[in-house]
Amino acid sequence: MTTQNPTTSPHAGNASTTPEGPPPWTSYVAIGDSFTEGLWDPYPGKEDHQRGWADLLAQHLAVRRVDAGAEPLRYANLAIRGRKLPAILADQVPAAIELRPDLVSLVGGGNDILRPSADVDRLARDLERQVARLRAAGIDVLLATGFDSSRSPVVSLTRPRVGVFNAHLWAIARRHGAYVLDLWGMRALQDWRMWSDDRIHLTPDGHRRVAQAALVGLGQEPDDAAWDDPLAPLPPAPALDRARQNAQWVRTHLLPWAQRRLRGTSSGDGRMPKAPELLPVPLAED
Repeated sequence: MTTQNPTTSPHAGNASTTPEGPPPWTSYVAIGDSFTEGLWDPYPGKEDHQRGWADLLAQHLAVRRVDAGAEPLRYANLAIRGRKLPAILADQVPAAIELRPDLVSLVGGGNDILRPSADVDRLARDLERQVARLRAAGIDVLLATGFDSSRSPVVSLTRPRVGVFNAHLWAIARRHGAYVLDLWGMRALQDWRMWSDDRIHLTPDGHRRVAQAALVGLGQEPDDAAWDDPLAPLPPAPALDRARQNAQWVRTHLLPWAQRRLRGTSSGDGRMPKAPELLPVPLAED
């Protein structure tokens, strides 16, 4: 397993480097919620199988290892939609440690921060304990900041909480030598075309760009030099169309979410991880 020196690990500024040889990780476990499960990014020809940025990152790392003559990367994805951070930390972190990987991406907290009552400082303290636990096991950790939702009329209400959480996260990464996927700083994600119909999850192109940003966060060169080029803005929709779109979004996405919250249920209730075992990454997948 690889380890990082907290004073020299690539999390500081997320400067991309060009490492010699293949990526150093032989095994990677992704844990988290719907973002890491890959919602709204189905595998080509498999609408019921979600892919997402973590699967894409695993494929990028696997291809680079094989091309360099190293053994293939093994990968597992334990993320489950709807999970809040306490459940991710209590259930998925121990399961990831049992798999004994070299690298774990630990991304969560978004479902908690959507709630106005979220105690962001406590979330950060709980997260740091588990990052320290992973690092003590000799596992490299990739964290991720929250998104900058300044252009979302509804989700932007969470922006102050996300900002505080991000400040905690960078400090945690510095103290424990973790890597950081800087979602807040991604200019491309300010374009609404990167977001799915529910306005919370990314489109396939959004996931693709985040996978490139994850490579950068890990100190690797991106495959696509234009991964974070801001897109040319589209003209705004007519006011009537926008009102209709907002009304449809409330009916289709906001109300079901609010009803689940009132019932104390989650979209992930009863679901199991999509890839619970460390297996070689299929390189032929598009």
